[in-house]
Amino acid sequence: MSINRRGFFSVLGVTGLTLAVGKKTVASPKGKNDVEFFGVLYDSTRCVGCRTCEYECAAAHGLPEPPSEIEAVRKTNETCNTVVNTFQTTKGEVYIKRQCMHCNEPACGAACLTQAMRKNETGPVTWDGDKCMGCRYCMVSCPFDSPKFEYFSANPKIQKCDMCFDRQKAGEKPVCVTNCPNEALMYGKRRDLIKEARRRIYENPELYNDQVYGEHDAGGTGWLYVSSVPFEELGMNTKLQQSSYPALTKGFLYSVPSIFVLLPTLLLGIYQSTKNKQLNEEDHDEQ
Repeated sequence: MSINRRGFFSVLGVTGLTLAVGKKTVASPKGKNDVEFFGVLYDSTRCVGCRTCEYECAAAHGLPEPPSEIEAVRKTNETCNTVVNTFQTTKGEVYIKRQCMHCNEPACGAACLTQAMRKNETGPVTWDGDKCMGCRYCMVSCPFDSPKFEYFSANPKIQKCDMCFDRQKAGEKPVCVTNCPNEALMYGKRRDLIKEARRRIYENPELYNDQVYGEHDAGGTGWLYVSSVPFEELGMNTKLQQSSYPALTKGFLYSVPSIFVLLPTLLLGIYQSTKNKQLNEEDHDEQ
């Protein structure tokens, strides 16, 4: 994404005009819940804790091999996109896989000033390093604490699961789904996954807890979960709101002074102008 001086001030002008005119000029965001997203259903009753998904994910994305010995409950970080943890529950030992949830209306995407973090039409939430200005608002806004920043890298990136977006574009399933030996992971259209989850719960009420985590949580997510125990026993946040978090900000533009809305655009313009200047200087030095 590039922007010259004229383009930058044009954007500023349009934004200011939009705010001045009022609601009718601002287009309402298209609802995400009606789009046919793809996702993954994780069935913890089928997971044996082999952690094949961790190893295959690391290999496919050029990340360090996960540790062979684990003790504490782990979170994803800048070196691993997914983790499998063990919890002692009311029904004994249960495993749970964690990664980016790929929300239907991601808070990280709504918070990103440059659209570096975005929801793709097929479902994955991906990060574009060429657009990122390093503000890390995506990290602060995510209710699942998914995006991680490479603090110790000379060229830091935001690291998280992208649901193997490149594989999906090639007509393949995410690598964790393909390599799960016990079929704990199922890839498909989100609405079909919800139907399958409900079918399993209905046909085996003694096995499953009656909840599909991610069906409505945070407005709905691409990763869905079924389990034998309530999800709070597995360290999952069960107190999230049912509507999406970006929905909280829909009235923001009409309730605050224009300067606070124009400020991100101003910062973006400064960032892009500085970036273009650096690129021009590098090209000149090479010549």
